Amino acid sequence: MCDFDALSDEDKRIRHREMLQYAESFGGQNFFLRLIEAIRESKRDPLVAQDSKFDMEIGYIKWNKVIFNDKLQLLQRVRRDEIKRDNLLPPKDDKSYKKVLNLLRTLKPIVFHVKPKNIEDGRGFFFQAFEIIDKDKTKLNPIFDALFFCSIDNVKRVLNYKPKD
Repeated sequence: MCDFDALSDEDKRIRHREMLQYAESFGGQNFFLRLIEAIRESKRDPLVAQDSKFDMEIGYIKWNKVIFNDKLQLLQRVRRDEIKRDNLLPPKDDKSYKKVLNLLRTLKPIVFHVKPKNIEDGRGFFFQAFEIIDKDKTKLNPIFDALFFCSIDNVKRVLNYKPKD
């Protein structure tokens, strides 16, 4: 997701539509971008919050399980490798395979709920961190990637994308 320019035109169109839907359900593009900016500006990574919640004046994100720092660091390393091999999972003969598989098993059940404080701004949305393609292929959910890892400029690029028709 963070390497938006490398996607095909069809994938760009899909990501653009998805991101717009998420933004609209949180009050629009400006509120959505403010949420992401607040996440980037927080002193500690919100994903390791002990209360499993990130709160700000226009809304919040909460999830159902604490994520420990060692898992987050592994996820960040694996995330960089996903771009190269189009899969979060390394090959089965890789020495990190079991660690990554345990990471996926630990974080897969977590559901993230994103809600604006004011109900008139939108209903909010929920998502999981991963998209399981099949037993050997798992990818990071683009909205998870956008909220917690991608730069603001990249998210803006996705939201402002104009399909070539």
